[in-house]
Amino acid sequence: MNVNYSYDFSKKLRPMRAMHGVGQPPISGQDYSMFDYLSDAGIPYSRMHDVGGAFGGNLFIDIHNVFRDFDADETKPENYDFTFTDLMLAELHKRGVQIIYRLGETIENYHYIKAYRIFPPKDPAKWARICEHIIRHYNEGWADGLHLGIRDWEIWNEPDNGRDDTENQMWHGTPEQFFELYTVTAKHLKKVFGDTIRVGGFATCGFRHIFTKPEKFGVTAEFSDDPSYASERAQNFMRWFEMFFAHIKKENAPIDFFSWHSYLTTERTVICANYVDKRLAELGYAGLPTQCNEWNNVTEDRCDHAIAYKIAVRLRGTPMASAMTLGMMCAMQTNTNTEIMCYYDARCAVSSYAAMFDPMTEKPFKLYYAFPAFNELYRLGTEVAFEGGARHVYSLAATDGEKRAVLVVNATEEDAVVSTNLSGMTNAYLLDETHDLDAAPMNPTKFTLPAGTFVLLTDYEISFRHR
Repeated sequence: MNVNYSYDFSKKLRPMRAMHGVGQPPISGQDYSMFDYLSDAGIPYSRMHDVGGAFGGNLFIDIHNVFRDFDADETKPENYDFTFTDLMLAELHKRGVQIIYRLGETIENYHYIKAYRIFPPKDPAKWARICEHIIRHYNEGWADGLHLGIRDWEIWNEPDNGRDDTENQMWHGTPEQFFELYTVTAKHLKKVFGDTIRVGGFATCGFRHIFTKPEKFGVTAEFSDDPSYASERAQNFMRWFEMFFAHIKKENAPIDFFSWHSYLTTERTVICANYVDKRLAELGYAGLPTQCNEWNNVTEDRCDHAIAYKIAVRLRGTPMASAMTLGMMCAMQTNTNTEIMCYYDARCAVSSYAAMFDPMTEKPFKLYYAFPAFNELYRLGTEVAFEGGARHVYSLAATDGEKRAVLVVNATEEDAVVSTNLSGMTNAYLLDETHDLDAAPMNPTKFTLPAGTFVLLTDYEISFRHR
């Protein structure tokens, strides 16, 4: 496969955006030394959801873990247990990682046996005041707290995760009950804190249903042979989205950012991002910042939904997984207005989702190196124009006005012969079977990029830290 690229560093497009955030961080017991990997990679955000395992490890983040007795007085510090959440968030802050704090509960995967914490709060106004005091603790030092300056506070996670209580792992209530909770909480928090914080949500499961009827939803996309795209559950995601914005518009409830999730391919996720912007504008929310703050594309176009997890396990630890992940970051930067992305996830655990670190050695898998590679362009600050490419071969270029850097990512299953106009690029850093962003000799104007690899080309030297 031959691929041609032409880059124009004089044509500056827009700021680089934080496409390389992550979900919950790599906790190893109460040892937070693995957080150094986040700072080494320049990871800008960590979203606090599902932290610590089932039920938030009974220690972290969740409302039930921080405020254990809902009938207690929410104004008294002694009724809160911030202990372990304090330790973790302070360690992230120390390493320059900004926090997206999800106000709600961890997913209950076995809710169909018994649900514990995912019911609507019996008093939404009190729940909102509990959230207020959590924010005061982390931003204003209340109750021997911290001053972390957390900006983004997300109300709940995936309340649309099923049609009803038999399916829904995140919300055993009606849509209307969630809309009330959001409205009451958002109004209260913005009244108390104003523009010192951003309040948003609702972390929808996504928009996969648009691919079953492209003509209806105004997108150009191939049809999927995956029946889950057309399922009642997938259609439910769309209903929730429409009902949610109708409700908050009617109630004049504030929203500073809208969050959504995707476990679709890179191409489909880009389409979803642009659909979200288009539909928000139609609903009267043009320009509302959006976050795809839970995503994983490891299946790409190579499988259907039924064998997704088997493919994820097969690709875990491979250069291909890294190339696919970096390809998503590049595509979302160049083709969407998405403000923040958070890869799901950065745990050090045995899970098809947790593909950044080897849980046996606590060392990075290949996928980790997609993050420092993207960060190199993020640090430069400004995306610049280029032409060319091929399907599943991605690129991105950036400059700070002096230094220049380019990423070329081959997420296909065949080698790519790449031709460019980059004669001034004197350094190449490769990710393949034997290189982890190590310097490699390469002619920047014509080179072969093997299947499932990527290269970072620069006109300056970099020394990536390898722990």
